[in-house]
Amino acid sequence: MALTEQKRRYAEARLSGMTKKDAAIKAGCPAKTAAQAASRYEKDPDVQAAMSRTVAVEAMKKAAPPPVNSGVNILLAADDPKAYLLSVMNNLGEDPKLRLDAAKALMPYVHGKVAEQGKKDAKSDAAKAAGRGKFAAAAPPLRAVK
Repeated sequence: MALTEQKRRYAEARLSGMTKKDAAIKAGCPAKTAAQAASRYEKDPDVQAAMSRTVAVEAMKKAAPPPVNSGVNILLAADDPKAYLLSVMNNLGEDPKLRLDAAKALMPYVHGKVAEQGKKDAKSDAAKAAGRGKFAAAAPPLRAVK
């Protein structure tokens, strides 16, 4: 599955220190079934991955804070869409699907598309390939120089 909005809210609430049941209620589950929903969320691989990713990013921030102008782990308010997509792609705290979508959107701006070959070029290349090997033209005869 995917990390839904409700799962994301549950993960954020759990990381903020709330109990499982309270986090499920805050995520939008009914109070009557919050304990069961919390149990499901705790076992969900998407929720576990989101929580571990957030914990890892927080640990990296505490270990070595990035320089002010690096743009890593901080979404920039930029006028340039390319700079914004680059900051989203490099933000380790973001959802991996969002980071992948940003990378896909940024791709045409960084790497050019390989152009297709035209009909005439393809025909000429095919003719050159056919004129090699067994069907190659023989070398002209040597002329004696006097």
